[in-house]
Amino acid sequence: MPGPELPDEMRLLVMLHNIGATESGKSLTAQQISEWTKMDNPTLQFHLQKLIELGYIESLHAEGIDKYNLTLDGIRKVLSMYS
Repeated sequence: MPGPELPDEMRLLVMLHNIGATESGKSLTAQQISEWTKMDNPTLQFHLQKLIELGYIESLHAEGIDKYNLTLDGIRKVLSMYS
């Protein structure tokens, strides 16, 4: 029997982990994340903001572009879901 369904923001967190956005050098733009997750931009932005508020991802602004990656707490959260 499968476990409970993950909230959308936690599924997004797991996806970011699985595609390797685990440090600032591997940050992804919202467009890249949208392509991977198939989320529309307003939904994606909502969940990214929630994950930032929880401290699970960080936003980096470089060269006029926002990029996102997991924080150490975000990585720990994903790993705790598997144990």
